[in-house]
Amino acid sequence: MIFTGRVRTTCAYCGVGCGIVAEVNKDQSVSISGDQEHPANFGRLCTKGTTLGETFDLTNRLLVPKVEGAPSDWDSALSTVAARFARTVAEHGPDSVAFYVSGQLLTEDYYVANKLMKGFIGSSNIDTNSRLCMASSVAGHKRAFGEDVVPGVYEDLELADLIILVGSNLAWCHPILHQRILAAREAREIKLVVIDPRETVTSQGADLHLDLNPGSDVALFNGLLRDVLLSGADDGGFLAEHVSGLSAARRTAADFDIATVAAQTGLPRDKVATFYEWFIQNPRTVTVYSQGVNQSSAGSDKVNSIINCHLATGRIGQPGTGPFSVTGQPNAMGGREVGGLANMLAAHIDFDDRLGHQAVADFWNAPRLSAKPGLKAVDMFDAIEEGRIKALWIMATNPAVSLPEADRVRRAIERCPFTVVSDIVKRTDSSRSANVLLPALGWGEKDGTVTNSERCISRQRAFREPPGQARADWWIISEVAARMGFAEAFSYQSASEVFAEYAALTSVASERPRCLDLTAFAGIDAHGYDALLPQRWPQRAVADIRESHRLFGNGGFSTADGRAKMIATPLRLPASQSSYNYPYIVNSGRIRDQWHTMTRTAEAAQLSAHYGEPFVEMHPMTAAEIGVEAGELVVVENNSGEVILRALVTDRQRPGRLFVPMHWSDEFASAGRVNKLFAANVDPVSGQPELKFSPVSARRFAAKWFGFAVTVAGWNPATTYWARMKTANGCRLELADTESIDEASALFEALLPASASVEIVSYLDTASDSYRFAAMDNGALVAALFVAPRPVVVSRTFVADALGSEVAAAAVLAGRAAGERVDDGALICSCHGIGSKTIQRAIIDGADDLAAVGACTRAGTNCGSCRPEIQQLINAVSVAEAS
Repeated sequence: MIFTGRVRTTCAYCGVGCGIVAEVNKDQSVSISGDQEHPANFGRLCTKGTTLGETFDLTNRLLVPKVEGAPSDWDSALSTVAARFARTVAEHGPDSVAFYVSGQLLTEDYYVANKLMKGFIGSSNIDTNSRLCMASSVAGHKRAFGEDVVPGVYEDLELADLIILVGSNLAWCHPILHQRILAAREAREIKLVVIDPRETVTSQGADLHLDLNPGSDVALFNGLLRDVLLSGADDGGFLAEHVSGLSAARRTAADFDIATVAAQTGLPRDKVATFYEWFIQNPRTVTVYSQGVNQSSAGSDKVNSIINCHLATGRIGQPGTGPFSVTGQPNAMGGREVGGLANMLAAHIDFDDRLGHQAVADFWNAPRLSAKPGLKAVDMFDAIEEGRIKALWIMATNPAVSLPEADRVRRAIERCPFTVVSDIVKRTDSSRSANVLLPALGWGEKDGTVTNSERCISRQRAFREPPGQARADWWIISEVAARMGFAEAFSYQSASEVFAEYAALTSVASERPRCLDLTAFAGIDAHGYDALLPQRWPQRAVADIRESHRLFGNGGFSTADGRAKMIATPLRLPASQSSYNYPYIVNSGRIRDQWHTMTRTAEAAQLSAHYGEPFVEMHPMTAAEIGVEAGELVVVENNSGEVILRALVTDRQRPGRLFVPMHWSDEFASAGRVNKLFAANVDPVSGQPELKFSPVSARRFAAKWFGFAVTVAGWNPATTYWARMKTANGCRLELADTESIDEASALFEALLPASASVEIVSYLDTASDSYRFAAMDNGALVAALFVAPRPVVVSRTFVADALGSEVAAAAVLAGRAAGERVDDGALICSCHGIGSKTIQRAIIDGADDLAAVGACTRAGTNCGSCRPEIQQLINAVSVAEAS
């Protein structure tokens, strides 16, 4: 059936959970716009959301089941999976199998997977890549509130007088929330503090940037708690009535005077004092924290040190207040609700909750319900490597890229006797050695729900026919369950049936009260499910007029005594640099236009135009120490592995600190999997690994030559270094090698389309080892290669844009625009495809502020995440004119 028309759905990317209107045109292309009525974004979209309509290319899609590399039918593949898991359980026990799932699954998929593993296989060895991003927040919430609950809502960001961003480059990682903050700041005075070891586009717009030493957040917030208590800014009534644990937290914080905090954090005393003064003076304070806090071997204590300050001042559950964890994935919250983490049952019920455990067993009619937590992500892959886990099912994630010690994780997967991977793409770093590949539905093809960072449940709706034989994850899991003998418990006919069952489960008895309650939806039918509007939980069957969409403002915490608990948080710093004898510290994170391991964002050509290859950002002093110049390649290494990255030299880093993006896999670059550099050091409470701090060494990559290429054909070069990115009509590549190039023409021939009848134009300078080739097919460029002993200087935008179009061969060889063709420069605004030179020309012509640049060029007028970079260009032109 061919569908045309408009569908309201939810974005596939971060945890903001933006509403989208997808309009399917008659030619089946999809136009994407923001949903004006969705409470998360009110019509705004970031660059990634805006380009979702460009990510439906089926070239790299997994379209049929495969068993041992050969195409199969669904019945055979599912029977193979079921038989092998059943046999493994029978021979080695339920803990010999494991599921590793993902925040990209829908809640219904997550629920069925958790039910099968914990309820019927009888093991808790199901964990999720949310362990890598949100587990420390979960642990902090549970220790403080008794339940994994975010108390506030996005509106609080617009009502606060002080916003503190901790370990969050919000402008790039959650750009729509950042735009909501900026809009509120334009309307009235709101102070913004950014706490981050590095300068980011977010910190550049802050009133105060605290670039503290990596890992020292607990010292800063312990000192804040001390100052709050000494100054009398605490809320004595709230503490007396609703909070316990103050005495222990006070004793720990007492050692952190401003001098001690300054010494531990590396911050000037006056900056620390200013931060503390602002916090004390502004009762309406929201503290937003993300991966810079969570991805730490002390992440849980970092979270609780922040929550302690809010509990001490009663700044929770009231308008414009609260600790606010923002999630990294579209359904990290939904997965946590249904028990996707190894240490939780469904519906926020803990394993030590005897009443709740029995209630879940009875509800599912599951006599083998697991009675203890399973293996968390890092421990799970240790067990696989050691042979204790003998059958593994990976769903919608890529642990060979995302987990620490990524090389060891990939070896563990290769050694596992039986591995199943459910995914949308043919090949990932994790699926290379899988015994069975199962084609799953992707965004736009599947139906279900997701829960965003403010507890808002939204529908993802299908508006495209399933490609090939792809099927919904909940259906795949249910079919395996049926073949394992559990058909009655997994007889779902639709996602709405799964959701209704999960909603009903949230009402079961427990030894402790729970905020998670969806019993208003327990009887939902297919029609009601299809029409479901965004809803924040709790959604009780009988409305309580005392409730608001904020939680805990009047106490009522999910603990046995109803009181929140402050947690003593002694300072535990990351592993010392000196203990590893490495001179530099590397920190990993996200960039603006890419998502996770790029399986979807890499399909949108314009998203690769901002940063097209893996890079390492470093201070000029660090670059000088290494002996590398901007644009050269750097080998970053330690005893866990090595990567090769492009040098980005800026003053945004402190000397001795490096920043690397986490997105590149072996599918897109030869040596860009940066998580191989991070040891598997985990938080002892949450099990979340340290991904923000790793001691490393760095050296110049001794390339004999560098290259830049474009081609309308696919190409996997044999060079030591390569990075590939999609363009509108093919792909572009960066190349380099430590071996001399024997025959540049032979390298070029590999670029050529097999069926093309081409005219080759070349420029060869053997004296300088510089070569340039262009292949023209009836006047259209089909391939080009530039080789030089130094990084190639050409207008990459011009050459890439020329691919597939008629252009003068001489202009291609020159590597720059000719005639009427204008070089737009490096991409700045992905939403509208506006480059740096276009913006600079507008500024020189008189566009001296963001609004004027937007009016002239449209740059910065959609999601706004490029605005800080536009402001930098404005400032640079102003400085140049003044001098």
